[in-house]
This record gives sequence, structure tokens and C-alpha cells, in this order.
Amino acid sequence: MPHTANSTPRVSVIIPSYKTAHLIAGCLDSVLSQTYQDFEAIVVNDGSPDTAELEKVLEPYRDRIVYIQQPNKRAAGARNTAIQHARGEFLAFLDSDDTWLPDHLSSQMQLADADPSLDLIYSNAMLVWPSDREQEFMERCPSQGQATLAALIVERCQIPISTVVVRKQVLVRAGGFDEKLPRCDDYDMWVRAAFHGAKIGYGRKVQARLNAGRPGSLSIERAKMVEAYWNILEKLERTLPLSDADRSVVQKRAAHIKAKYFVEQGKTLLKQGEFQKAKQSFADANRNLRSPRLHLVLLGLTVAPDMTRKVASVWNRIITGTARPKLGRAHT
Repeated sequence: MPHTANSTPRVSVIIPSYKTAHLIAGCLDSVLSQTYQDFEAIVVNDGSPDTAELEKVLEPYRDRIVYIQQPNKRAAGARNTAIQHARGEFLAFLDSDDTWLPDHLSSQMQLADADPSLDLIYSNAMLVWPSDREQEFMERCPSQGQATLAALIVERCQIPISTVVVRKQVLVRAGGFDEKLPRCDDYDMWVRAAFHGAKIGYGRKVQARLNAGRPGSLSIERAKMVEAYWNILEKLERTLPLSDADRSVVQKRAAHIKAKYFVEQGKTLLKQGEFQKAKQSFADANRNLRSPRLHLVLLGLTVAPDMTRKVASVWNRIITGTARPKLGRAHT
């Protein structure tokens, strides 16, 4: 059984909840059925509009979880609140629409015990789309080599938050999650943890199932995610005393992601029939990307803009640019 209020757990499981009353039972069932049981589970109701339904769903679990209700502070604020209440040496994060496989905590803690120098450990996971299509996270977002600061900046290593187990003191030392960020606050947190000296390790075994569906327009959400990533890179350059080498990596990556943002913006403008604005966005992108495909798009917008819009359904094969599938969901 998970630890009670009268004992000190080794791991504190942190679960923010916002509009997930219909999903959180599956999340909690996956936590409570872990083969590793030295944990407490903290659920933070982040000012969710479905509070009545959420609390009804949580009722059978209340003697096995710590339940905290607060005004809405977005995902970063909910995680920080849970960290303040966490009693464990380690923190394990799980979004309330995701689930763990039964041996997730056991596998992560075995890695932590085998190498006490590790501060943060993550794993592979299965991305699950609303269509029931599945794909391994590390097939879509590979982790290659050591998970260093530079590797996180250029996304040679990418960390799905619902697989992370990390020493609490590491996140406290790095200043916690940035509550000003509406998206990608987890990415920002891992980069700052690495900057402050955290040693990061990972395994390739699938240990969680991640809900990859997103609400709203795919193109608009993609643009917002890319913009958030670019803004975080620029923030890191402003706020961290980076080495010259790391600063150069951040600057080059920020310029590249800014160009990707202009691509996403151009796609949206094109679909709206804003041909001149779309052309300007693609031109701004191509100053950095130097893409023959983008050059073709610009030519098409010059000589046949309406025909160019008609093939917008295949833009992903024509225009360079992809979005991160699951780094810090929008949570407002």
C-alpha cells in the first residue's frame, strides 16, 4: 500500500488536474497498482471548472491520496504547489490524462539506486492518439547520447514529463517550474536543472502511455508550441549565465526555431487566404532555413497563390517544419 500521512515516503507522485475528471481514475489506478509502493500520490486540482465531477471521481481514492485544491495557476503552478507539499526525496510526475505501466516506479528507482549520481531519470513511453494510433515516444522524439544541457537545447534528447523521476532538491535548487509559462514549462525546467548541474539518465523501455491528443486547431496549436519553445530559448539566453559555447548553441537553436514559427504562422495565414502575409512569413522563415521547398512555396505564392492554397492539405510534405508532440500541454 502507498504510504500514509504517518510515514515518510521515498517518492512523491505529482498529478496536476485540470478538466480531466473523466480520465483521472485511469491515471490513479495506474499509480496505485505500481509494484513499487514506497510513495505518496498528490493530486492538485488547479482551479478546474469540473471540480464537482472531479471530487466525485476522487472520492473512492481519498484515503490513498493527498488532495489539494487551489485557484488556477496552470500546470507549472500546480506542480510547484505539489512540490511544496511533497515529503519524498524523489518526485515522480504524471499528467492526469496519462498512465504508467505497473513497473514504472520500480524501474526508475532501480536505476537511481544503481547510479546514485543520477539526479533525473526518464524513460520511453507510448504516444496514443484519439484515433487509437500508437507510436513510441523515442521513435518520434529520439534520445541520443548523453542528456546534457546542449543535448536538451537542440532536442537530441527529449524528456516526456510523465516518465520523469527526479530528486526534489534538484528542482528546488533550479528554482522550480516557471509559472509565467503557459506551455513547455517542463522543457524549461529540465534545461535549467541541467544548467544547475543535474545529471540526467534515461532508459528505452516503454513505461507509460501518453495521451497525445490536443484540443483545437492542429495548425494553431503547433504554431503556439513552436512559439513557446522559441520564447523559452530566448529567455534562457537572457537569464542564465551561459558559457560562450552554450550561448552559441542556444542562439543558433533559437534562430532556427523562430524560423519554424514563421513556417507555422505562414501555413495558418495561407489557409485563411492571407496570401501576402503568408508570403512574408515564409520569406522570414527561409532567411534562416534556406529550404528549396520553401523557395517553391514562395514562387507558388507569387505566380499562383490560390492554387498554392488548394494544396494546403499536403503542406507537411511540402514545407519544412514539425512540432513537438507533447512538451507541456496548454493548461489554463
